[in-house]
Amino acid sequence: MNQYVGLISLLVIDYDEAIEYYTSILDFELVEDTRLSPEKRWVVLRPRGSVKGCSLLLAKAATEAQLSFVGNQTGGRVFLFLYTDNFNRDYAAYLQKGVEFVRPLQQESYGKVGVFKDRYGNLWDLIEPA
Repeated sequence: MNQYVGLISLLVIDYDEAIEYYTSILDFELVEDTRLSPEKRWVVLRPRGSVKGCSLLLAKAATEAQLSFVGNQTGGRVFLFLYTDNFNRDYAAYLQKGVEFVRPLQQESYGKVGVFKDRYGNLWDLIEPA
């Protein structure tokens, strides 16, 4: 058997503002943006240069219940883990672009890590493995 997680659905308020944030602030690349209906699109993003790992599928919140979970899909826990080959480079670039780190750089046994919030409040670990 050969399985893998290909996409993670991320609730957003608006497709275009989310695309703008993830591509211009976090430097992700837009892989696909296909209109499925007047209200729904298939929007896939991934870290620029990524050759492994899963991608993000932006899912526009369509109901009040879904809207209530935008930015808090995991009840306040870190939701996504972004691995890097150079923590200091990415940390400095994100700070310069206004990304809010809620836990600054820490050296852990598994590597360098800092926790930041994305546009919607989702918590991410930025990790450079040891």
